[in-house]
Amino acid sequence: QVQLVETGGGLVQPGGSLRLTCAASGSILTISAMGWYRQAPGRQRELVARISSGGSTNYADSVKGRFTISRDNAKNTVYLQMSSLKSEDTAVYFCNADVVPAGYERRYVYWGQGTQVTVSS
Repeated sequence: QVQLVETGGGLVQPGGSLRLTCAASGSILTISAMGWYRQAPGRQRELVARISSGGSTNYADSVKGRFTISRDNAKNTVYLQMSSLKSEDTAVYFCNADVVPAGYERRYVYWGQGTQVTVSS
């Protein structure tokens, strides 16, 4: 069994900062890419940021310069540092990871349960 657990969501004021954490656990052989997605009410889920096993990153245009994704491979953990937050960043944020579980020969995509981020004064 593999699971991803997100923490760090909450209520922040516009212009504030927040750091999200996602830790993968279970019987894991390897993790390749990890990423963050978000979904606001009435909107489609969208990619926020993604990071490869080698550390290369890509970001949605709407968050470039404000958000930073990073990872700690020793801890099977990915982070999303969010700064200069805007009301339009309000959404449920989901972590995902491409994982080869122990005993398997191919990668599977796993998702966390999501964590609410609300940006409001």
